[in-house]
Amino acid sequence: MNKDVFEGKWKEMRGHVKEWGGKLTDDDLERVGGKYDRLVGLLQQKYGYTRENAEAEFDRRFNELEARLKKSNTPTP
Repeated sequence: MNKDVFEGKWKEMRGHVKEWGGKLTDDDLERVGGKYDRLVGLLQQKYGYTRENAEAEFDRRFNELEARLKKSNTPTP
């Protein structure tokens, strides 16, 4: 995941990120402020992930979201 893309799309993604992490509060997401490294650190803190696991989990979730959004934006023939 490109950190610049993440930071640019933070406002769109914020709601989805909250859905992914039941332990993440609005205050947590406010502190993240669209910064990839802060989100990864928060996942480590809240879920006890290693940095590598937190990054992998985020990448997996982001890829799922991206695929779902592309699918819903595909015109029907």
